[in-house]
Amino acid sequence: MLLESFEPIHGVLLCEGEDIDPSLYEEEISGLSPEELEEIRRLHASDTAIDKEKDTIELRLAKLCLERNIPYLGICRGSQVLNVACGGTLYQDIGKELSRKVPEDHRVVHIDYDNYDGHRHMVKVVEHTPLHHWFNDSLDDGNMEIWVNSYHHQGVKRLAQRFVPMAFAADGLVEGFYDPDAYNPEEGKFIMGLQFHPERMRQPDSDEFDYPGCPAAYKQFVKAVIAYQKKLNSSTSVPKSLKLDQEMKKKRKIIAQSFSLARNIYAGGRGIHPSKESELEAGAEFLESNRALSLQQENRLKQMGATVRNASSYIERLKLNEEREKLARNVVGKMSVEQLSDLMSFYHMMAQICSEVLERKLHHGIVDELVS
Repeated sequence: MLLESFEPIHGVLLCEGEDIDPSLYEEEISGLSPEELEEIRRLHASDTAIDKEKDTIELRLAKLCLERNIPYLGICRGSQVLNVACGGTLYQDIGKELSRKVPEDHRVVHIDYDNYDGHRHMVKVVEHTPLHHWFNDSLDDGNMEIWVNSYHHQGVKRLAQRFVPMAFAADGLVEGFYDPDAYNPEEGKFIMGLQFHPERMRQPDSDEFDYPGCPAAYKQFVKAVIAYQKKLNSSTSVPKSLKLDQEMKKKRKIIAQSFSLARNIYAGGRGIHPSKESELEAGAEFLESNRALSLQQENRLKQMGATVRNASSYIERLKLNEEREKLARNVVGKMSVEQLSDLMSFYHMMAQICSEVLERKLHHGIVDELVS
């Protein structure tokens, strides 16, 4: 329910945080002894406090992005979440699991608590990747190396199959990766993880970036989010032309009058004259038959605020007065499928009109009228 409350989601940016629960990525293959695990918890006390609820939420969010191709940019922990969500694994501790296996001259210090923002280490950029394109002007001929910031004691161990590495540290740790089949910012596609923080790679006591390419990841991510939003909106757009016959127009008018009457009764806080009760039945029967809506149609109506049943402001007001709530429930209890279908056509037509008018006003720059 928590994720649904944020719908529609047009992009996700996940950043730093605590270690991910090792049970989520096959911790049994780490080979670490209980004593070593205890030492890790002592050395990295601020990072090893597992938050299982956060893990659950962020993994569900990452999987949602992967299922729907929603743009996703994972920075630091966010990149690890992305890898685990796709079946990859992590080093529980780079120093214990990776560093001791590589020659001393290839070992890398990935975290320095005494020089948190200033610590850097070299990474080698993989050719023909987005990272290569972004930092191309800073790469010398034949030298594909840049220096990145680093504050992590965990990292990618086995990269999920769908991803392609974009950079490696000297010890072989993957420092950046992406899904080439889901990367085209102009088309709203962006699935990527970076272990470092390019937004914090700045000169000492300055806002100047270490490299001109540092902001590129965020710029391309935003471009993808905007493109995805446009694509989503166009896919849920209402029909361009809806023609109602005379009988349907008549039914639509009756249902609209029923809603108008219910709204006036509710807003005024007054009872209803017996002669008017029959006029409420059309609206009640319509609401009761909401099962005729497809999921896509219902989501669209929710976004437009078109259904009384899903209007949050209406629901909040219902809770203020028990009598009004009873009246509303009486209205909700009496709708037919036919009336639902008729009113759907009415709302589609109204949405089309609103969309056309809004677009015309925006194109003509009529802003004052919108806020007056």
